Amino acid sequence: MKHIIMPLFCMVITSIALMPNAYAQSTGLKSMMTNETPEEAPFTQILSNSLSYDDLDKQSTFTGQVIMTRGLLNMHADILKLREDSEGFQHGTALADEGKRVYIRQEKPETFEIMQGLGERAEYNGKAQTFELIGRAILTRYICGQPFDNVSGDRVKYSEKTETYQAFGGSKSENPGGQVRSIAQPRAKVDAAIEACQKLKTSGGTIPNVPIPVR
Repeated sequence: MKHIIMPLFCMVITSIALMPNAYAQSTGLKSMMTNETPEEAPFTQILSNSLSYDDLDKQSTFTGQVIMTRGLLNMHADILKLREDSEGFQHGTALADEGKRVYIRQEKPETFEIMQGLGERAEYNGKAQTFELIGRAILTRYICGQPFDNVSGDRVKYSEKTETYQAFGGSKSENPGGQVRSIAQPRAKVDAAIEACQKLKTSGGTIPNVPIPVR
């Protein structure tokens, strides 16, 4: 059975009873960059211009100005497809219109970190707890509003379990020769930036924000 809902602006929250199987693994959609128990999982809100749900395939398709917010995770795309496998794990594909990219942002307030990713497509595997940015991919870590680590290539894959990433060169890398490019700061510099930001917060100062890039 297929249900199609096409309001001018569609807002969906997983805490309500709309499409329970298509949305939830246990009681909540797994985060792309954090590990939570079902009890800890925040609700997910997805805004889009239209929504199509296929009950047979357990797939939801959100189209047009898609913005997903889940706790401290935020994603912008033009199309988002979510499906559930036979084991109940969630898998997602986010797509961007031609010339644009999918945008992912994850905040880590305790260390004043923000991870920002861009790619023509984003793939999430709930079972493996990985996400992959594909096509003109770039992943940047900010601390206290300043860029620190950066990796770019044709594809960038991030693992939630190990907090590690892999990058691959290819025809859609924006680097010379289609190569991978990586910039990493010394650990001492990272620690110093976190300490300085903590002092700024303690003194009542404003923590610098990281603006959303042009997709």
